[in-house]
Amino acid sequence: MQKHNVKFIAADMDGTLLNEHSQLDPSFFDLYQQLEDKNIIFAAASGRQYYSLLETFEPVKDRMMFIAENGTLVMYQGEELYSCSMDTPSIINIIKTARAIEGTHIVLCGKRSAYIETQDPKALAEFSKYYQRCEYVEDLLAVDDEFIKVAICHFDGTEEFVFPSFDTNFGESHQVVVSAKIWLDVMNAVASKGAAIKHLQNTLGFSFEETMSFGDYLNDLEMLQESYYSYAMENAHQKVKETARFMAPSNKDAGVFTVIKEQVL
Repeated sequence: MQKHNVKFIAADMDGTLLNEHSQLDPSFFDLYQQLEDKNIIFAAASGRQYYSLLETFEPVKDRMMFIAENGTLVMYQGEELYSCSMDTPSIINIIKTARAIEGTHIVLCGKRSAYIETQDPKALAEFSKYYQRCEYVEDLLAVDDEFIKVAICHFDGTEEFVFPSFDTNFGESHQVVVSAKIWLDVMNAVASKGAAIKHLQNTLGFSFEETMSFGDYLNDLEMLQESYYSYAMENAHQKVKETARFMAPSNKDAGVFTVIKEQVL
């Protein structure tokens, strides 16, 4: 079978590269080595924090590319290749709007750390999955850092309870995306995983036709649109399936691994 000429692969984490238990199959590292031997760059493209991704990919963290915080920060071999920050007035408005919605828990994402002002045990357990470096503060509005994202958690569902208000207030001025059932992210208007990949195509010299990506949720749409070999997971949101050119088996069935082994290696 003819293998695809791919030079860059990006995979979302939760619901995509990770299994249904949010775990990385240890065989990934052998797969990564095979890609590296072919000079193919593999990037974890996630809403997760950079420091959380470093922990997950510890054995190859010094060699691997990370498209973190939904594309607002790209790190490669310890160097920042791209970032997309937010201005202070926007941060203040977003935090105040989120505070006004009952049931929200806010994570203010800076380059140095994530910041939270809740001590709710359920929220803290959820945050720990995605934010390895996270500080409790009394007032998010008093934090000093370079901010790249505001993440909002609502356990009853962000698409229903958070998105309508945020789309109305920030939809035209910012990137507002439902990134998971209980998560919504607000970023700079030009920020996305797709914008990060477009920047990498322009600076690292690989083309749209040489790009492969995998995703399952709405924060993956722009990434898929910047990739000729765009794959929606079988467990993906319907809009993702409508956007992608191809389908991959579900994350439960290691769909990313299957496609890469069959189509690239």
